[in-house]
Amino acid sequence: MAGFIGRDAELAVLRKRLERVARTGTGAALALRGRRQVGKSRLVQEFCDRAGVPYVFSTATKGASPIEAVDAFLRDVRESALPADSELVPTLQNGSWPDAFRVLASVLPDAPSILVLDELPWLAEQDALFDGALQTGWDRLLSSKPVLLLLLGSDVHMMERLTAYDRPFYGRADTMALGPLNPADLSDALGLGAADAIDAHLVSGGLPGIVRTWPHGTPALEFLEEECADPAAALFGVPEASLLAEFPNPDVSRRVIEAVGSGDRTHANIAASAGSRDGALPSGTLSPLLRRLTEEKRIIAVDEPLSARPGKPALYRIADSNLRLYLAALRAAHEQARRGRPEAGFRIVRRRWTSWRGRAVEPLVRQALERADLPWPEVEAVGGWWNRRFDPEVDLVGADRAPVAGRIAFAGSVKWLAGPFDDHDLAGLRRAAVQVPGLDPATAGLVVVSLSGVQARDGVDLVWTPEDVVAAWRS
Repeated sequence: MAGFIGRDAELAVLRKRLERVARTGTGAALALRGRRQVGKSRLVQEFCDRAGVPYVFSTATKGASPIEAVDAFLRDVRESALPADSELVPTLQNGSWPDAFRVLASVLPDAPSILVLDELPWLAEQDALFDGALQTGWDRLLSSKPVLLLLLGSDVHMMERLTAYDRPFYGRADTMALGPLNPADLSDALGLGAADAIDAHLVSGGLPGIVRTWPHGTPALEFLEEECADPAAALFGVPEASLLAEFPNPDVSRRVIEAVGSGDRTHANIAASAGSRDGALPSGTLSPLLRRLTEEKRIIAVDEPLSARPGKPALYRIADSNLRLYLAALRAAHEQARRGRPEAGFRIVRRRWTSWRGRAVEPLVRQALERADLPWPEVEAVGGWWNRRFDPEVDLVGADRAPVAGRIAFAGSVKWLAGPFDDHDLAGLRRAAVQVPGLDPATAGLVVVSLSGVQARDGVDLVWTPEDVVAAWRS
């Protein structure tokens, strides 16, 4: 699969900003954040190619000195279509960012143009004065000109900080978060039915770098088998590179990620797996690490039981399903592929696939239900519920808010297996649902989301198929 996929809504947002620049004759800024490999640079390059206006696209280099960074930026300006004459862009000796922004302002055309600064956090990391220089350059030199400034970054926390109230660029840029491609995008791009598109989303994480290598019409397991014969496949390379870029050292953070990726979901289990010969990782070490990995790095997601009462324990999972599959099975398969044993690698994936997929699809189903027009208009949050014994676990709980609900509208089950949802499954759902604190069996509905259909419908208020899950991203 080649070419540009989806992103119609995001392109429309960027076009709107450029139209505002053309209409007003003044500048506009937008900060675009999203984790590594999600397609920020590709989206913005596509926008620039379609815009029909001169632009400069400058990408920072991690570890470059401030002087090297300024020199590279001016070289990008000089080689772009932005200046009427490239000789107008001087070569600065020991140049600074204020100097660079003055040079840029002097060559900006009177007609609309685009300035892209990619990997912006690396510029701020290299030069403590960069944020202030950007604010001053924008306020005094650039914002009065018809230029669209696009600021891109993969460090989500740093990009959020860029426009925070206590930072120089506060109030000067709109913000946009770019997520992965959704299942409907993959269905259209890859020519897959709904169930196969969901599988493709779980395998790829919706990351364009993997999706572009996916042959049209190929189901997930067939794709996985083909990729297991290629040690250099993007399926392995993308998650491996992302992990190494964010966490290059085998430190405690990596041990925590490895523990969660191997299937440890609770604080206690993660502490035990990420510990050492001296024992489990102390709570005083693990708790702040988990906060950093969830709130700043966003590599781990945390789920809390949803009911009318606060509940424990919280459960942790790798946020990106592609990285989750990599840690659970693909890395072991990759090792076999490197040794020239692709069949052995695929056997590992196939053996772990059904149980992995059954758990991995649950967050996706919950997102889909939150997006959909449900029979319960008060529902704004969809989660799950469990007690300390994990007996029972309820896959779906729909409520007016989370994690402590005011009113619970429904409970439900996700069955993502070859067999249909049957009477045994329905009886289990009924027994589990009545244990959810705050759920009134007389008024709460029952929801079933099934890969292979439903045999038992008595008393079930809503049945979803894979087609319904994918349709949630089309509405």
